[in-house]
Amino acid sequence: MFNGLIREIAKVKSFNNNTLTIQSKYIPQIGDSIAINGVCLTATQIHNDGFSVELSPETQSHIAIENYKNLVHIEPAMRLSDRIDGHLVQGHIDCIGEILEIKNNKNSYDVVIKIPTEFMKFVIQKGSIAVDGVSLTINDVWNDRFRLTIIPHTFENTLFKYYKIHQRVNIETDMFARYVYNIFSSKPNNLNNEILQWW
Repeated sequence: MFNGLIREIAKVKSFNNNTLTIQSKYIPQIGDSIAINGVCLTATQIHNDGFSVELSPETQSHIAIENYKNLVHIEPAMRLSDRIDGHLVQGHIDCIGEILEIKNNKNSYDVVIKIPTEFMKFVIQKGSIAVDGVSLTINDVWNDRFRLTIIPHTFENTLFKYYKIHQRVNIETDMFARYVYNIFSSKPNNLNNEILQWW
């Protein structure tokens, strides 16, 4: 579990034979979970200047794989004692979004991202969403896209400052929105049982 606050912008040293090697100040232990561009992965090798993880074909097929070069976001898994400053993020990517607009509003940046319409039911105005692992608040919602307002600190300390129009990004919707939708979209009998269990 993560909270969507980027620990470091790290450098990709190599990505060969499904093994991604990262150069970073943060050095995990073998077996530790770490989010890279929002994807929960396991440290399989430790190096003096970083670590390696392995990406399965399943994982690679569901993420914006072209962004796993040059620079990436990394965030270590939370401890139970950690304060949650962002929101609860699982590191499970729902879909890939496309950046449609980046607008400088002097003291903030408006970013519009388009995603597949089947995932819009989990996107709620003033709700939370993770974009490449960054915890953000949704300000506007339309049929197939949403708008974020990003403060200069977040913009300058994440990869958002490098993003371009039409770039693809990893999207994780809010886990609570997914769970609630799943419960209330169940068959009537199942729904009744779930409600009774709540009470």
